Amino acid sequence: MPVNSDTGSKPKVPSFLNTGNKTSKGHPDKTNFMFIEPHFGKSPEDKAGWIEVICGSMFSGKTEELIRRLNRALIARQQVEIFKPKMDTRYDDTNVVSHDENTIRSTPVQFATEILLLSGNCDVVGIDEAQFFNDDLIEVCTKLSNAGKRVIVAGLDMDFEGKPFGPMPYLLAMAEFVTKVHAICIKCGNVATYSYRLTNQKDKVVLGESEKYEARCRNCFFEDD
Repeated sequence: MPVNSDTGSKPKVPSFLNTGNKTSKGHPDKTNFMFIEPHFGKSPEDKAGWIEVICGSMFSGKTEELIRRLNRALIARQQVEIFKPKMDTRYDDTNVVSHDENTIRSTPVQFATEILLLSGNCDVVGIDEAQFFNDDLIEVCTKLSNAGKRVIVAGLDMDFEGKPFGPMPYLLAMAEFVTKVHAICIKCGNVATYSYRLTNQKDKVVLGESEKYEARCRNCFFEDD
């Protein structure tokens, strides 16, 4: 660990990174920092907001992880609001549903700016399929986190061409915490980070599941490019 040149002491590990466990060399174990929960103070001035982004390809478990974190917040009796794009009706018109059919209630919205109006006094805001929103989502997430809310965003980081998708690259740059989850390549079984489109449609946004997309690793994705 580096030493502070001004004081000669080692910098302190932030409390939310210190799990209480020790590594083999006696250092704090920071491996579980992605599963932090908010520690709100006793007054509104003490509330600290931040942005978490869960990204990856299709079939990688993004929504599953989003639901897991939101359910933990609900167990902790925090006020939670969940939003998704109104256009995404693949599994359900209103609820957020993972590929494994885990479900959590949500509010479908047409525009990202509606989230500011509907989030109210909640502690935690969850946003699924963030790539389908326009760049207004960037300012929305900034305002929510600056207001002391924990904002958890899940979405595809790349489109079917392997290019950054919608507001996601900006949110990845701005977020305090980023988790990239991975699927399994349907062709070779390696770790998959790309969403390969099986149809000839060229529009950036084409809703579909396994009948239109499959997860692929880098080699298998580009070999059929």
